[in-house]
Amino acid sequence: MSEHKIYRLLDAASNRACEAVRVVEDVVRFVFNDQFLTKEWKELRHNLASALQVLPAEMRFAFRHTERDVGASITLASEIKRSCTADLLAANVARLQQALRSLEESSKLLDVQLAQKIEALRYRSYVLASATQTIEESIKRLQDVRLCVLIDGGGSEQDYSQLIDLLLSADVGAIQLRDKKMTDAELVLRARLLVEKTRGRETLSIINDRPDIVVLTGADGVHVGQSDLSVKDARQILGPGGLIGVSTHNAEQLSKAVLDGANYAGIGPIFESETKLFPNYGGLPLIEQIANQTALPVFAIGGINLENADAVIQAGIRRVAVASAITRTADPRSVVVALNERLCSATEEAMP
Repeated sequence: MSEHKIYRLLDAASNRACEAVRVVEDVVRFVFNDQFLTKEWKELRHNLASALQVLPAEMRFAFRHTERDVGASITLASEIKRSCTADLLAANVARLQQALRSLEESSKLLDVQLAQKIEALRYRSYVLASATQTIEESIKRLQDVRLCVLIDGGGSEQDYSQLIDLLLSADVGAIQLRDKKMTDAELVLRARLLVEKTRGRETLSIINDRPDIVVLTGADGVHVGQSDLSVKDARQILGPGGLIGVSTHNAEQLSKAVLDGANYAGIGPIFESETKLFPNYGGLPLIEQIANQTALPVFAIGGINLENADAVIQAGIRRVAVASAITRTADPRSVVVALNERLCSATEEAMP
């Protein structure tokens, strides 16, 4: 068999890879409206095209015989139906990675440097595919979560329990237990009570910093900071099903959260907070900077209340995380209801 015929294989694999990456890029761009991942996928596509330039076009075309391709008429039922965006992504991600592997192996016969470049692109595709598919799943799981309320363990178990009941009666999207002063034993008891009260409801139970307590209590997820366990380390503890949120303070940390596989991010602090001290506050310019950066669910946090929530919404964020504005008011339920109404209304207005 003529070794020149390897160009036929290279041509077919190149076409499959380029077509598949374009489909994924288009979904991220036009369906997710994700600026960061669109840039990343576009860069991969351009790097692939650049690497393939070492293959002479005349050789690829000379051995391109589509009408005599013995596999062209072989079509499986799974190839002609896509039931949802997740199927579309999964099919084209798989097609891309299989084509890249075929390209990598066959190009070793002609150009080792090309094979090495394709290998690097294949590994990069794994990172981007994981981030993209995590975002797709996260959008679904947090679709109706617009408000997250951060609470501590409370002065007593009764106070803590009553506050959770009030928040649940107002249909809060998520409750995050954050308490740095309690012993581990006390924190586990509070976490179990939160999980018990939210079980069977649409409200998510999130534990701050402690993926081990999430596993012990069956909470929905964990939230970590920049100095806590990394998203990847937390994932090793939680496994694939648990939600992982991460605090971010700038656009670069938000991008890293996406690539690390976070399910959502907090961005801030936006304003001065009564519960945590920071040397700097991002303010509304930070929100405006990152508002269109990613489709990953992002919650603005830090000093947000009924007086400034509208400004946050107008700056481009329609999810917020709130602590003292709710927990230190005489009527937590009414504040939750008011914030939820504003956030949901703004979300509906923004939908095409």
